[in-house]
Amino acid sequence: MSKFEEGLKAIDKLCGNNKDNVISLSTISTDLSANGLPQPCTRDVDAYYEDGVFYVVTWGESNKIRQIAMNNAVAFSVNFGGIYGVGVGENLGWVLDPKNAELREKLRTVFAAWYDIANNEDNENCVILAIRMTKTTVNIDHGAVYYALDFVNKSEG
Repeated sequence: MSKFEEGLKAIDKLCGNNKDNVISLSTISTDLSANGLPQPCTRDVDAYYEDGVFYVVTWGESNKIRQIAMNNAVAFSVNFGGIYGVGVGENLGWVLDPKNAELREKLRTVFAAWYDIANNEDNENCVILAIRMTKTTVNIDHGAVYYALDFVNKSEG
């Protein structure tokens, strides 16, 4: 098994298996900082992980979706998980779009405790956000286990 595959297994063990993960998601704000440069914007979101992608159910007119529409570069960190990196955000559209049916069922299961309270699926602004990892670090036990994963080239290092 390659180091990349080992790293994938580590992420799956920590974040997979139908776990509701809390991650910090950073986007580039559409507001500029005092010195006129782009500034980051971070918030915590519940996310479902599968095959190198975190999925979030969110409001289609939220700041994060607006910011990703302008610049789809994102950063993330699994809260207290030792997994962090960068990726690409993509609005997959309305949760009830037929193309999202299989994923929606997974999300409803993983987020069952709060899904219906937090989401109005009848509104087409209830959307799925995909956070596709491009580079990810896995740092377990203060570096005892460490992987630097490149999802674009499917390599470690």
